[in-house]
Amino acid sequence: MALLVWFTMGISLWHFTVFLPDRFWQGIVGAFLGATIGAMTSGAILQIASGKGIGETTIATALAAVPGVLVGLASGRLGAAGPVTGLVPPPSPFGSGGPPILHHPPRPTNS
Repeated sequence: MALLVWFTMGISLWHFTVFLPDRFWQGIVGAFLGATIGAMTSGAILQIASGKGIGETTIATALAAVPGVLVGLASGRLGAAGPVTGLVPPPSPFGSGGPPILHHPPRPTNS
């Protein structure tokens, strides 16, 4: 039962990555994998360290997954290809004036 709790905690905290820029390794799927694997790993480590069985669940069982989710998301973020930059878009190749405007010839009128 504890595995289900850790997995569910990983998924529930993963949903908050929608508020972050998508710069995870393999995108949102990589964030999902990092969150769930991290949650299950830290949950298992803390469950074994506390001496509880895999079938015993408490509120501490659910909270044990939180550090793993954060580490999993951070590792997925750091493993992303390319540097992590701010939210400033790259400069436009057209300068500050925007893209060039194309003028079409006037349509012929029927007289």
